[in-house]
Amino acid sequence: MTIDWAAFTPWQSLLGGALIGLAAVVLLVINGRVLGISGILSTALFGGDKRDWRIAALIGVFAAPWIYIALGGQIPQAAPRAIPVLLIAGLLVGFGSSLGSGCTSGHGVCGISRLSGRSIVATISFMATGFLTVYVFRHLLGVI
Repeated sequence: MTIDWAAFTPWQSLLGGALIGLAAVVLLVINGRVLGISGILSTALFGGDKRDWRIAALIGVFAAPWIYIALGGQIPQAAPRAIPVLLIAGLLVGFGSSLGSGCTSGHGVCGISRLSGRSIVATISFMATGFLTVYVFRHLLGVI
């Protein structure tokens, strides 16, 4: 494996990670809530208490790339995929988030930082499944 040094963005990645961490800390301190996007999305869409901050958080998630572009940033374009593949992948991720009682942001960012055993196991499961999926599709099936 080689690194594409022309597309290597350590400073942007570091800044993005720091901002996600800061957002998680601020949400936990101010609202006492964990920054888990799947939980925020499901409660904002399907009801629950205090939906206003959840809707604002989702607007921020969707607006952030547009703001980044407006400030002169460039977002790399992914290889195009067929719509049915994207829909199936999205449904599988949603099912996995529901099955795992949270997503990578909730477990990986917030849960591990709180030393939650459940989150550590969930994150290891997410990562191992991702590694295995990429290996199978890229190296065994030659699809990606």
